[in-house]
Amino acid sequence: MSVPPNDVATPPPAPTGTPSAEEKQWARFAHLSAILGGILTGHMFGWGCFVGPLIIWLVKKDTMPFVNDQGKEALNFNITLAIVGFALLVLSIITFGIGLLIAIPAGIVIGIAWLVLVVIAAIKASEGVAYRYPVSIRLIK
Repeated sequence: MSVPPNDVATPPPAPTGTPSAEEKQWARFAHLSAILGGILTGHMFGWGCFVGPLIIWLVKKDTMPFVNDQGKEALNFNITLAIVGFALLVLSIITFGIGLLIAIPAGIVIGIAWLVLVVIAAIKASEGVAYRYPVSIRLIK
């Protein structure tokens, strides 16, 4: 008996064709808006990190295929990290603070990786390359 493929782990195919300069710019903004949202809300694991990608994706998804693809990618990645951040918060609360021994170092490592990956994604989007984050739950398809 064969097991059907797991849609969560399989990234969607990249859009075909060469994106225009405007599409590349908006795709770059979709990725970088997560950093801006993290700065404005004071942390990268909250709602702020995915509001920017969500707005850009909703506004441009029907007119720009490359932005549709990269906006979804940025949105899925940042929602995934918000879920991880929430899980670390819950761990800290249910262990009456003892979980902070895990949550703080994990949060620092995840935060640095998040920043690096978002910058790499923005650079790739500027080049017209459909970037795929290495870890992402594909909630928006």
